[in-house]
Amino acid sequence: MLLADEAQHFVRAPDWTWYILFYFFLAGLSGGSYVIATLFRLRGGRSDEPAARLGYYVAFLALLLCPILLTLDLGKPLRFWHMMWNTTPGDAGLTLKYWSPMSVGVWALVVFGAFATVSFVEALVRDQKIRLPLARRAVRLLDGTLGKVVITVGAVFGLFIAGYTGVLLAVSNQPVWSDTWALGGLFLASGLSGSAALLLFLLRYRPEAEASADTLIISERLYALLELALIVVFVLTLIPAGALGIAFGFPWILLWLVAFAGLAPGIGGLLTARLAVTGEGVAVPVHSGSVATSVATSRPKSVATSVAIPGLVLLGVLALRAAVIFSIQ
Repeated sequence: MLLADEAQHFVRAPDWTWYILFYFFLAGLSGGSYVIATLFRLRGGRSDEPAARLGYYVAFLALLLCPILLTLDLGKPLRFWHMMWNTTPGDAGLTLKYWSPMSVGVWALVVFGAFATVSFVEALVRDQKIRLPLARRAVRLLDGTLGKVVITVGAVFGLFIAGYTGVLLAVSNQPVWSDTWALGGLFLASGLSGSAALLLFLLRYRPEAEASADTLIISERLYALLELALIVVFVLTLIPAGALGIAFGFPWILLWLVAFAGLAPGIGGLLTARLAVTGEGVAVPVHSGSVATSVATSRPKSVATSVAIPGLVLLGVLALRAAVIFSIQ
């Protein structure tokens, strides 16, 4: 049995570089930010709209770098388009290999990019950064049901992009990666946690979105809990395969310690305050007449806290991916 397992993993390591690491990292933040922004908008609260637009900005800007990093990692970057276009003489045309996770992932990235672009431009128009009459008329088409359908479908692709990088690893023939089924969910939970932390940090530059701070704090806690649970599943699935030492051996254990440190704010918040938020720049509803508005009842305790905590979470998200990617190489 041992010999069979060793033969199963007798493959060459992919020799991935930091290009792929940051592609996985930014893809998770892009997809996660789009999902969180969509949840804010579907909730329908006027006070959540600034945070929703912020999420769409982050989703688009993070996604911009993904194709660049992905193509730079190829041996011949200029041939990237061959993954979408069949160059076989007499059979030229678009190609989608549904049985290939790489092909499906590339097309999902393209489709999600279209949704992220539409939402980005829409946010610019609604923030009056773009004042073209034609753009305003186009955005008005997205005010009702059509707009909700568009962002919901976009969020589905965002979930796929945030988690598919883990699935891509799991369907490979590499030790650790192919020994577990938890990587897709783990990368998705990690991407959502990092996205909530990043948006929470960026609220300092968009004061009108501070009304959504408490929701982001609670969301980050819940995503961190889900991430921790999936790390436990990841560990338990590696034990029977005898691959635990590969993933958590030295020096990779140091990266895992950083990943666990990134979970500390969320898990610590659940243990101490559960789903309550106090003294962290929380916004609560204040009613004036028949119109509900939101104001921030307090600022973060310090600049160090408001910057260091999201920074630690994001560093943990990056370290988790680095540990998983590089430990088998």
